[in-house]
Amino acid sequence: MEGDDCSFPPDSSDDHSQRGSVASSATLSRAQDVLIYLCGDSAVHLTVEGLGSVTVQELGRSVREALHIPDSAQDAFAFWLCSPLLELQLKARHQPYKLCRQWQDLLYRFTEASEEDIGQDEPCLQYRRNVFYPKSKELQIDDEGVLRLLYEEARDNILTGRYPCDPEHWTGLGALSLALEEGTGLDGQQFTTTVREKKLTSFLPAHVVMGSGGLLSTLRGKSSRHAGLEQSLLEEYRKISTSAGNSPEPTQLLHQYLSTCHMLPYYGCAFFFGEIDKPVQGILQRAKRKPVNVGICLEGVYVMDVKEKHVLLGLHFNELSWDHSYPEDQGDSHILWLEFDGDEDGTPVNKLLKIYSKQAELMSGFIEFCVELKSASEGGAAAETDSEASQQPAGRDGSNKNGRGGRRGMLQRQSSVVCSRVHSLNTISYVDNGKEIKRLKPKRAASFFTRQASATTYSAVQVTDSLEQG
Repeated sequence: MEGDDCSFPPDSSDDHSQRGSVASSATLSRAQDVLIYLCGDSAVHLTVEGLGSVTVQELGRSVREALHIPDSAQDAFAFWLCSPLLELQLKARHQPYKLCRQWQDLLYRFTEASEEDIGQDEPCLQYRRNVFYPKSKELQIDDEGVLRLLYEEARDNILTGRYPCDPEHWTGLGALSLALEEGTGLDGQQFTTTVREKKLTSFLPAHVVMGSGGLLSTLRGKSSRHAGLEQSLLEEYRKISTSAGNSPEPTQLLHQYLSTCHMLPYYGCAFFFGEIDKPVQGILQRAKRKPVNVGICLEGVYVMDVKEKHVLLGLHFNELSWDHSYPEDQGDSHILWLEFDGDEDGTPVNKLLKIYSKQAELMSGFIEFCVELKSASEGGAAAETDSEASQQPAGRDGSNKNGRGGRRGMLQRQSSVVCSRVHSLNTISYVDNGKEIKRLKPKRAASFFTRQASATTYSAVQVTDSLEQG
């Protein structure tokens, strides 16, 4: 990961590797062909000398030259090692070939994948958005090639459901995609023909197009659902054609697409996989876990339901404390702990969410680095800017009944997939000697963890054994 605080932690106890970490073949000193994949179906073909020791920084210069990326946007992208099992953003000093040779070590360390899956997994080297690139700088980019690279990645995340969004977002984004590919001059018949040839899943999220429910309900409702989606898409497409004219500049449509994505708080996140406890429904029901994606960016942490494609919990850094713990006994899990404000029957409490994941240590380090980076780059104005921006959706009258940041206001609209669903989480409430709920002190003076977004605001309270058993 980027930043010294997010380095891959060494672990001498792991000796599962089936590959050497250092190339021994003399051929690596000669010119070798390398493919750098971009989001979408394209790749950059490079011929590299000394592949075994070439760094990300050196590769970056070659890729930027091949893609004609201006110097002003060189920080917008980073190199990633990606596979279905793990995604890691690399530092400038990393040597991709050596990390590829260590890939199985990393999978054993940071995933729950089976030995068979690990043995078959191969990473690819991707050039895509830098997690630490501010969204505000994206809006200042005018280079069409750079904007298209950012657009392709955002579009892929929308269509696969990695960025959950509401109907008004995904229909508008789908219409913009169509306008970018086919122009804004299609009539009704041309629109229908084009959409059916390319399929709705080229413009709308797959889970929206496919629907939910059993096979019979899917077959029965498929025709009417598709007709309704096509009609909604057509209405949004006509709005774009009317407002933008028949020949809008591509950069105008690309800016509009990215600006819409910026409304999603988890845009640009790095994603990690984990599980959380499901609430127990009955006395005889066994405890089960729900798979989640954990998105982390410069703004905060977002826990998303993998199946339902909606946000379970969204927290800005000034709304949480965190830590991670290692397994103490065989069969225990690595855990990322998130602590945030909540209530029990109207009584303010601190709540704990346990995220079980072998990537807990990576997530913890990533949060810490984002907090430090944000603090260093924005200084004291960061908290004020975040507060003003986050409170706007809460209610246009400017009221804030919860007395905290704007995330609380978003809870007023529970139908949105972007809203937190704290009530559906199986959390631990802060208790005093197991008898009574501990009331919050001003500015959360009581906290379990030493790692917090602002050391001057919070003081530390140790985690007790009784709480971890919850």
